[in-house]
Amino acid sequence: MSGTTTAAQRARRRVAGAGANRWVVLVVLCVSLLLVAVDATVLHVAVPAVTEDLQPGAIELLWIVDVYPLVCASLLILFGTLGDRVGRRRVLLLGYALFGVASALAAFAQGPQVLILARALLGVGGAMIMPATLSILRQVFPDRRERALAIGIWSAVAAVGAAVGPLLGGFLLEHFWWGAVFLVNIPLMLVSLPVGRMLLPESTGDGKGPWDVVGALMAAGGLFGAVLGVKRLGGGESAGSVFTLVPLVVGAVLLVLFVRRQRRRAHPLVDLRMFARPAFSTSVGCIVLAMLALVGLELIAAQYLQLVLGLSPLETGLRLLPLTIAAMAAGLFGARILRRFGPRRMVCAGFCLTAAAVVLLTAMGSEDDTGLLLAGFVLLGFGLETTLFGAYESMLSEAPAEQAGGAAAIGETSYQLGAGVGIALLGTVMNAAYAPGVASVPGVPASAAVSAGHSLGEAYAVAGRLGGDAGVALRRVARDSFVHGLHVTLLVSAGLLLLGAAMALRLPRVMQCEAVDVEVELPAPRGVAESRVSA
Repeated sequence: MSGTTTAAQRARRRVAGAGANRWVVLVVLCVSLLLVAVDATVLHVAVPAVTEDLQPGAIELLWIVDVYPLVCASLLILFGTLGDRVGRRRVLLLGYALFGVASALAAFAQGPQVLILARALLGVGGAMIMPATLSILRQVFPDRRERALAIGIWSAVAAVGAAVGPLLGGFLLEHFWWGAVFLVNIPLMLVSLPVGRMLLPESTGDGKGPWDVVGALMAAGGLFGAVLGVKRLGGGESAGSVFTLVPLVVGAVLLVLFVRRQRRRAHPLVDLRMFARPAFSTSVGCIVLAMLALVGLELIAAQYLQLVLGLSPLETGLRLLPLTIAAMAAGLFGARILRRFGPRRMVCAGFCLTAAAVVLLTAMGSEDDTGLLLAGFVLLGFGLETTLFGAYESMLSEAPAEQAGGAAAIGETSYQLGAGVGIALLGTVMNAAYAPGVASVPGVPASAAVSAGHSLGEAYAVAGRLGGDAGVALRRVARDSFVHGLHVTLLVSAGLLLLGAAMALRLPRVMQCEAVDVEVELPAPRGVAESRVSA
């Protein structure tokens, strides 16, 4: 395994003065990420309160929940490449401002349409912030060893944000009205704007050629259609539905046209030649497969804990907490693991460990087994974060510094698409394995059996309406069928994870830490305007 060269070590010593605040920059970037990660999940616990107060229709409620991740995923490439062109700090600070304004609008929304608009604006702000944090991190930490540590901290913060969102939302709802889940963003944004302006470095790409506005809009439209169609599939909509099929087809056509346009341009918006690098394309593929295999399991696990084991939402959150803690630990130790074992073995081992955890969880039954769930969730969290850490670090390190924003946007878009496709795919597998079991329960009418086949929650509702022996039998059969479906889904997920482990064999065997020439501007907080650092 190669280490940092003497030249790189000397470069790090030269920046030990003015450049030492790169770790302060990392703190600012992590706060940015924490806000976006929390906002992605904080609304989930507030949905009942929002429904009671604003009384949205079924479609409006769906858009209130889904418009934020949908808009954010669609605009990642647009704003990631725009940051490479006009300045990553500038885009990040604009994202801060928009996030604060949209949070205020959401907090005081008097109707569902206003809340949908505010959530869409939050998605725009999130799309500005997410790729900018990674691309600035890539610029501030030119040495790969330090960058690996920074990415580990960054990913651990992401895991914290995902877990803190529902807990913070629940706490605020107990003491305030539902708008407080958005209002909490505003003071943090008011602090982040001046601090970010003072401490964050500005950086851009090579600036050659005009920014491809048409290509950016094609990418945004294509991703919007693709993600919307995938989300509808994941929500149980028929693949033949016009509202599912049209977005998928339009999105796919726009993305194909976008790729063709980028290949013809002398100065493309996204340099697709990055995908010719095995480490880059393999890393992106590993991110997609990891999310494809696992994101649906989180939803299914939550249903299992609440509907099969009868746990409350708070108890469910606490049961899933070891997964988050294990993911944080993997992020913090990821840099050391990467240096010791290299990208290939790290990502491959992460996939295998996660697959082992998934297979272990097939032992779950209708009765609670606390030790089994604890062991499974700890292995799952550690393995998943190890995989994603190694893949993200390899992808970002393989991309040219001037393309950092575009590379970060590609990674985040892959994450979102993998998650959406995973929900659709694993949800379909789950339903296919679950529904036949409740199709012919003695004493249950055919129409009631069809309704019960939609989900376990609906089966319980049907059983409650039926009552008597038929209701008891339907409830028992539905629970057992759900557990069977869960086992089948886990095995399919394990197969996808093993496929990811095979794919990871194309990654580099060792972590190359060679000297690079990267020029970084780090603002000095004590009277020095700028410090130009060469590493």
